[in-house]
Order: sequence, then C-alpha cells, then structure tokens
Amino acid sequence: MKFFENIMGAVGHTPLVRLNHMCAAVNGTVLAKIEYLNPGNSIKDRIAVKMVGDAEKDGRLLPGGTIIEGTSGNTGMGLALAAVVKGYRMICVINDKQSKEKVDILRAVGAEVVVCPTSVAPEDPRSYYSVSKRLAEETPGSWYVNQYDNPSNSRAHYESTGPEIWEQTDGKIDHFITGVGTGGTISGVGKYLKEKNPNIRIWGVDSYGSVFKKYHETGIFDPDEIYPYITEGIGEDILPANVDFKIIDGFTKVTDRDAAVYTRRLAREEGILGGNSSGAVIRGIEQLSANFKEGEIIVAVIADSGTRYVGKMFNDSWMQDHGFISSEIRTVSDLLHSERELITVRTEELVYQAIDRMRHFDISQMPVKDAEGFAGSLDERTLLKAFIGNRDIGNLSVKELMQEPFPILPATATLETAARLINRKNKAVLVQLTGGAYDIITRHDIISAI
Repeated sequence: MKFFENIMGAVGHTPLVRLNHMCAAVNGTVLAKIEYLNPGNSIKDRIAVKMVGDAEKDGRLLPGGTIIEGTSGNTGMGLALAAVVKGYRMICVINDKQSKEKVDILRAVGAEVVVCPTSVAPEDPRSYYSVSKRLAEETPGSWYVNQYDNPSNSRAHYESTGPEIWEQTDGKIDHFITGVGTGGTISGVGKYLKEKNPNIRIWGVDSYGSVFKKYHETGIFDPDEIYPYITEGIGEDILPANVDFKIIDGFTKVTDRDAAVYTRRLAREEGILGGNSSGAVIRGIEQLSANFKEGEIIVAVIADSGTRYVGKMFNDSWMQDHGFISSEIRTVSDLLHSERELITVRTEELVYQAIDRMRHFDISQMPVKDAEGFAGSLDERTLLKAFIGNRDIGNLSVKELMQEPFPILPATATLETAARLINRKNKAVLVQLTGGAYDIITRHDIISAI
C-alpha cells in the first residue's frame, strides 16, 4: 500500500500546467506551478514543514509548545496543519487586510487568530510584526517563527520547489516569475535554478505601495513608496532577510485592479482557481513580455487558492465597490437600494432634531415634508452658514432654515440627467418609485457610480 503517515507528507510535487489562453501574446511557453494543490492550499505548506522540522531539531520548538507567527494567512495555515499533526498550540497574528475566508479557515483547523490593523508602521506596537513578537515573549514555551527572516523559509524552496521545477522542465526553464512577500520563494528557487544554469532569469512581482522594486533598482529604502494596498500575499513595507536581491534580475509592479481582474480571468479562461497574487503574477508576465523570446520556457507560481478570496476578487459587488469592474448603471433606478429608507424631517420639527437625525443616519442632506408633501430641503452647508450667524439655531423650526425642495425624477431618468440637477443649489434629487414611495440620489451616489 502507498500512503503518507500524516497530511504533511502530501506537501510538494505539485504539477506544472500550460496556460493556453492568457498570455497568448507573450513569446514562449508559460507554465503555471499549481501550488494550491498542497494540502493547505498554498505554497506556504512547504516552508511550514521545513521551519517546524528545523526548529524541532535544534530545540527551539519543544513538545507541547506554542507556535506563534505573523502571517497573511497561508503560512499560518501550513503551520496550523503541522500543529495539528504534531500536537502544538498555534497562534496566528494576521492583519485586517486579509480575507475573511483566511481567518475562518485558520480557526477551522484550531488556530487562535489575532487580527491587527494594516495601516500602521511595522514598529507600531499594534502592527502584526510587533504583536507577534510580544506574544512570543509573553507565552511560555513558545517559538516565534518569523518567516521573514527565518532561513528555513528560502531553504525549503531551495530543497523542494526549485528541484521540482528543474526536473519538470527537463532543465529547459529560461525564466522564473513569482510574487515577492517574505522572499523565500524567489530567493530559494532562484538560488537553485541559477546554480543549475546562471542564464535563467528570475523575476519578482511587486505591488504599488511596496518597497521592493525601488530598493532593487536604487538601493534606497524609500518610505514614500509605502502606502496601503489591497493585493494580498505580495509586497512589503520592510526588507525581509529572506529577500536575496542579488539573485533577482528585475521587478515589475502590478496594480490592485489588474491583480484582481487577472485573478478572475485565470479562473474563467484557464480553469485555474488561483488566489490574488496569482493574478498579479500573470499580469506581471505580460508587463515583462519584452524580456521573453520565442521558444523560451516561463514558469509562474500560482501561490494559493481562490477559495481564500470568494468574498473579495470573486464577488462582483466587492469588485464594483472598489472600482475594479464596472456595473451596468444606465438609469437612476440602478443606483437605488431597496433596503434604504428615505429619511425626512417635518417643517414643524426643530433644527436640533434634524441634526440628530442626520448624525444618526450619517447623511449630509434630507428632504423636508409638510402635510401636502415635499416642502423643502436641509443640508449641512445651510446649517453651517446659519450657525455662523446664530449659535442657537437648534431651537428654530426647520421651516425657518429649509431651502427649496429637491428636484423629483422618475426612476427611468438617466444618470446624466440626475448629475446635471445636482449643483450648489440642489445637493440631491428625489426619485419617484412605484406605489408612491421615494428614494434619494446624492452627489456621493453619482461619484461612486462613476
């Protein structure tokens, strides 16, 4: 019989798959290394096995101990599987940029998850780097993995991923391309391949908001390069020890939008349900295409599974909210929310009541009604101007401050019609619905649609 003693034995030996539709205009043959076929659905299973094994050998991780790691989710999953098999406690520290699916899956395999804010500096005590270190110091019998600086990370790829790719391509590989986060994959694979053939070129995919590309090209760590971005799994605001810049031939940066769109395309055009960084890598191949020649072999890493991103890149509403795909908005009715209640105020109510309502519902303007219908409107700018002249406006009646009523449009009116009516005088338009109900379209609604 052929079987593994536990799930960790199934790590590695993932297939290469040719891309037949995407990258069709790129010279050479593009082969995808499908790493989501590892048991934890990502390439990070490889480094989890190696890092845990090495820590056990040299006594950093003892029986019954606790594994602690800051992770974007995938390394945490690999470590969590190892913890289950070997009887360790697992604490994953993750930032709030990561998908809900990643957090849920980590908890499903018994990991404790601590979520930290993304938009803080690495040295901030709230960052997931700092929190990981603090928990390791406070937890007896713990081992802080530190995949960023742990040499077992890149060594895992030097010993497994690199040799697999060399063997699978019969040594004919010309280019290797992968997203760069901790640096383990590109450095470990790159080192192995260049030892086999120094002419093989190693390419890294970076994100806008990350420091890698500029540092590689100039040697300058530029804080102005750092800002929040959406793409998961690649890019950093630090320089991990595992990134060996001497091995890397070049970087290309991919936008959040392209990474998300190409992730979806990869599933729909190739049947490869890769994760967010996979889309970035495929787009990166296109951007680097001038470096490829006919007949060359290009190997790209599909680092993790799209199942981690069902609520994000594979969700139309999420993609539309981030402006990554356009929604079919033709009339004002396409902007309406069926669950949204039209918030109004009566002419005889006091201004402070109107202000309380605006604050409670987080709105900037609202219609004013009387017994006959819409009698006027009220907005923040009007209230501010009135306050400058009279600090006691709260006890005035709304009808004393209200402006002209908002224009009313049918639900079939075009978006352009509504946009033309919204100006300094009219802060919104009302939309008449069937059954006598009304909804409201504001400047914010139209700008969001654009």
